[in-house]
Amino acid sequence: MSQEPYKSGFVALIGRPNVGKSTLLNHVLGQKIAIMSDKAQTTRNKIQGIYTSDNAQIVFIDTPGIHKPKHKLGQYMTRIAQNTLNEVDLVLFMIDVEQGYGRGDQYIIDLLKNAKTPVFLILNKIDKVHPDHLLPLIEEYRTKYDFKEVIPISALQGNNVNTLLEQITSYLGEGPKYYPEDQVTDHPERFIVAELIREKILHLTKEEVPHSIAVIIDQMKRKDNGVVYIQAAVIVERPSQKGIIIGKQGSMLKKVGSLARADIESLLGSKVFLELWVKVQKNWRDKESQLRDFGFGEDEY
Repeated sequence: MSQEPYKSGFVALIGRPNVGKSTLLNHVLGQKIAIMSDKAQTTRNKIQGIYTSDNAQIVFIDTPGIHKPKHKLGQYMTRIAQNTLNEVDLVLFMIDVEQGYGRGDQYIIDLLKNAKTPVFLILNKIDKVHPDHLLPLIEEYRTKYDFKEVIPISALQGNNVNTLLEQITSYLGEGPKYYPEDQVTDHPERFIVAELIREKILHLTKEEVPHSIAVIIDQMKRKDNGVVYIQAAVIVERPSQKGIIIGKQGSMLKKVGSLARADIESLLGSKVFLELWVKVQKNWRDKESQLRDFGFGEDEY
């Protein structure tokens, strides 16, 4: 009896901001590597998540939500997502069925028309709407692009995600195992730790802060007692934002640290001592040298 060939490939997750791309990635991998927030524009770098089964390895690339950029950081984020389309074996175009079709979707569909990669339409958040709502929505999107497959899912609940993985595998060619089977991301631990801290700030602060923050890990080392000591700086653009993140008598920063530490301990499997402080770097999102220092794309913006 001949053995099935092993399949592998690279799959891009693309869509408007806040449609649930990171939620799907975290569900598939069974642990958090991409941050989740109800605020748009939370993903800033291409995050590679690696799903390995007995017969396939799927390397997911979670791109930043595509939008019309307003500053150099926004331009960089959009360019990453656009460039990804031609670097992968398959594209998953995810939409939020509650939001339905919007102008942002047409912008993405126009980009897809220039790509030679097969595209699946992924209808996310089906747990939030009546099934009768889906068919007209599917028809509307089908008139705009020739999708290879249309798959309704709930990334949060896990509905139909296994079907999605099977369909992805069926489209991938025979290939090697690019990564060890116990590896779930190609990002270093420092990157994920910084993202977990940033996620807590997004959850806890109001609209004027989120897009203006970066988190830099200044030091991360495991001591002889097994405790991981982490020092991290939260970068903001204005003194008023610094005040919001620190909070009254340091209360907000303490809450951020407490929530982030719990997730980091789960990630590292160790006790963690986390020290946070806040620095003001005026207009850092529009300064190429600072974007480079903070890990955004080197020569790409």
